[in-house]
Amino acid sequence: MDMLTWTGALSALNPVLMIAAGLLLIAVVLQILTSFFAADPGITANPDGTVAAQGGIYGLAERAVRWLFIALVVICLAYLVAGIVMPMGKAGIVGAISKRLLPVWIALIVLFVLSFNFRRKLGLYGKLFDSTIGMIGFGMVMFWVFTALFSNQIITSGVLDQIAQLKNKAPGSPLPDGTGWYLLGGDHLGRDVFSRMIKGSLIVIEIAPLATLFAFMVGITLGLPAGYYGGRLDAVLSFLANLILAFPVILLFYLLVTPEIVTTGLPQFMAVVLFLFPLIFMIVLLNSRYYVQPTRRNIMIAAVVILGGWLYLSLISTPDTRISFLPKAIDLFNVPANILIVFVSVVFVNSPTVFRIVRGITLDIKTRDYVSAAQTRGERPWYIMLWEILPNARGPLIVDFCLRIGYTTILLGTLGFFGLGLSPESPDWGSTINAGRKLLTIAPHPAIVPALALLSLVLGLNLLADGLREESLKD
Repeated sequence: MDMLTWTGALSALNPVLMIAAGLLLIAVVLQILTSFFAADPGITANPDGTVAAQGGIYGLAERAVRWLFIALVVICLAYLVAGIVMPMGKAGIVGAISKRLLPVWIALIVLFVLSFNFRRKLGLYGKLFDSTIGMIGFGMVMFWVFTALFSNQIITSGVLDQIAQLKNKAPGSPLPDGTGWYLLGGDHLGRDVFSRMIKGSLIVIEIAPLATLFAFMVGITLGLPAGYYGGRLDAVLSFLANLILAFPVILLFYLLVTPEIVTTGLPQFMAVVLFLFPLIFMIVLLNSRYYVQPTRRNIMIAAVVILGGWLYLSLISTPDTRISFLPKAIDLFNVPANILIVFVSVVFVNSPTVFRIVRGITLDIKTRDYVSAAQTRGERPWYIMLWEILPNARGPLIVDFCLRIGYTTILLGTLGFFGLGLSPESPDWGSTINAGRKLLTIAPHPAIVPALALLSLVLGLNLLADGLREESLKD
């Protein structure tokens, strides 16, 4: 088998792509310069007062940027679509990767079509599709979510399979038996970089959103009463939060995942405490909402205690560790000890920041008229906190949630880069970057591929947060 080129039979499109990219760069620079030096452009307005077009050189540059960007997107789509319809390998590396990602493309198209058609009925999520930046960010994030979900169908080789002949080989190198290619090359052990990058997304998607959600449960459960009641409770909780925030994040991570600390069982004992907060939050939420309907409330709380307690015990009980008490017959899942340690570390580090955000928002909202009206009606404090204050704080919290997933993703990459927490053979992006950097001058692709994947996910989360912020301010 021959070695694949990047675009294969579609190489005729390469000059068009380069010309469009060059013209787009020139148009962007021209637009920036004309915004400073050009005369005030004439503005054509629609009947409703919105801007229809801008005249002058600035308006011309603006339209050129828009149309050249669309042309660039169309050319890139041509590479991807051709790769799907052409035989494997004919459209080069880009086309072969596009064909492997076919389940992801289908899922994205279905999601966007349904969401766009029903956006007026989907609240803040639906309004996201009125923001171009938000849609781009959402698409980038969901690309990696679907990639993680379909990772077993996408990968071309096992993440630990080694082929000695393909050590540090360039992207598009054929397998010795002629059955396929290493689409993004081989690493220093002869493992498939493409497959490891795809599987690495699963680790990030499994840990980052869920750990951030747990951190929000802790921060909300403690931040609401601290801001609402104030006084000594606020002083004590704020002092503890500031004490944790006083430590550098990386140092705190390092301390929590070092073998000496792990052998003491401290991370697991922290998990026992931190993982209780989602359970406490749900119980308090249901009790505050349905306390006037005791029969219904008791049934719902009993269901939460039984099912949530079972999940909680399965989560904290890990075989061959200090906390291992649940029989295998009723243990729903076994979280690997190293994953649990990383998970706990992320929750512990993020919780104080979420606490301070929730506390600050509560201090502001509790002075509003609708809170005073609820107090006048005789509503209980937890009802006011969870059903009056928290819903009105959802905009900033949702935006911060997206940003915090990005921070968590970077922290996971940093931990993997330093070889902390996750196992050395793990395909997570941080560990892969660390392994590839040692031979960066000889074979850059094993480090560059996961680095670009990490960059794209964090960029997508930041754009999504910007879009959500823009739409939430319109409420």
